[in-house]
Amino acid sequence: MSLLHIQAEGNILLDALREILLHGVLDTLKIVPFLFLTYLLMEFIEHRAGDKAESFMKRAGIFAPAVGGALGAVPQCGFSAAASNLYAGRVISLGTVVAVFLSTSDEMLPILISGSVPLVTVLLIVLYKALVGIMVGLLVDLVLRAMKKPAEAINIDAICDEDNCHCERGIWYSALHHTLTISLFVLLVTIGINALVFFVGEETLGSVMHGIPVLSHIIAALFGLIPNCAASVALTTLCTEGLISAGTMMSGLFSGAGVGLLVLFKVNKHPRENFLVVGIVLAAGVIFGLVGDLIFPIEMFL
Repeated sequence: MSLLHIQAEGNILLDALREILLHGVLDTLKIVPFLFLTYLLMEFIEHRAGDKAESFMKRAGIFAPAVGGALGAVPQCGFSAAASNLYAGRVISLGTVVAVFLSTSDEMLPILISGSVPLVTVLLIVLYKALVGIMVGLLVDLVLRAMKKPAEAINIDAICDEDNCHCERGIWYSALHHTLTISLFVLLVTIGINALVFFVGEETLGSVMHGIPVLSHIIAALFGLIPNCAASVALTTLCTEGLISAGTMMSGLFSGAGVGLLVLFKVNKHPRENFLVVGIVLAAGVIFGLVGDLIFPIEMFL
């Protein structure tokens, strides 16, 4: 291979890297205003209704999983972490915390909205996640009651305030902090996707991900367990780019409860219960992700 040929290939590679980085930056900058406005609205909801939502869930009795699943779908900051604390203090049931984890959307909502996904599709996905969370949560509590598992006394000392939202500095700071953090994740994910598409090819990636549906759902569900926003950002972005199916995305989003699982393992001193929650959300993620592929064809995202 001649020196000129090697130099030419090097120039092509550099040009490709510049294009990948440039498109990644431009694509990210386009969604920053939408992200900020969405997070500002979410922070406003959290400040106005967060405490009332928790109080309502505490008083719901056997219907608490239904309330938790419905409230978990409402975009607000740190609700899964709050549910973990309430369960550790035995204020809410196991089924309720499962319902919240399954229905919570983490970063899905801002990414879908900023990605120009039709509003009807976004609302249907949120509704589907809430209904699955409610159904699974009620079933878990029903099984526990059938087993006649005795209810434990409320342990106030286990209930603590986890600061995950920087809410003490006001909604503007918190919204800006979330926007900058998620924008960085979006930039990294977008650059990674652009690089994959360039070096591997979009058709090859699509055929691999769509050709192994069950395995891809299992991988997505395991990936969703990562206890930060990176997982939901990556999964949602891959879906909006058409590289994975809506059901595969939802498999990861069902199991992804943001920092909720991390807080659960930190504050709940019963590891078997914590791993049971992980098993339930993983199984539900795979099963209802597969069902989601039948309900949400990729065309609904275009």
